[in-house]
Amino acid sequence: MASYLNVSLVGMPGVGKSTVGVLLAKRLAWGFLDTDVMIQVIEERSLRDIIYTEGLERLAHIEQRHVLALDRRECVIAAGCTVVYGPAAMEHLKSLGLVVHLDLPLSILEQRLAGLNGHGPVFSPGQTLHGIYQQRSPLYRHYAGVAVDCADLTQEEIVDEIVKLMG
Repeated sequence: MASYLNVSLVGMPGVGKSTVGVLLAKRLAWGFLDTDVMIQVIEERSLRDIIYTEGLERLAHIEQRHVLALDRRECVIAAGCTVVYGPAAMEHLKSLGLVVHLDLPLSILEQRLAGLNGHGPVFSPGQTLHGIYQQRSPLYRHYAGVAVDCADLTQEEIVDEIVKLMG
């Protein structure tokens, strides 16, 4: 296996970054960090509160600041969805190791998120899943070192694919 310091998972809300990240960390016997959880702990408020009171751009700024402070080794990082708006944060994740884009078609994301009954991702007023998918997908493809098409794979198969990509 190639020697990577870390693996960062990026992708749309609902793609499974946190779930796959925990499974991958267990497989590799590495640590796991969910940047959404980290931000909520450090900021002492929920992402929902940040978005509703200060907006999505402010959340992206906060996320970039915290991601730029990361200095981990042998860690799977589930990066928050807005990290892709911060070029410096994405370059930092790349400097820390392999960045993997977990990719799913919009139709599958819509099905997954519909079943969350309001407990899923928070959007800014007027924002839609389709709109952010159109906006973020090219950015994920641009910054990620590799991509995994997760459409027909189980979580364990996604982990297998990532381990293969690690060499």
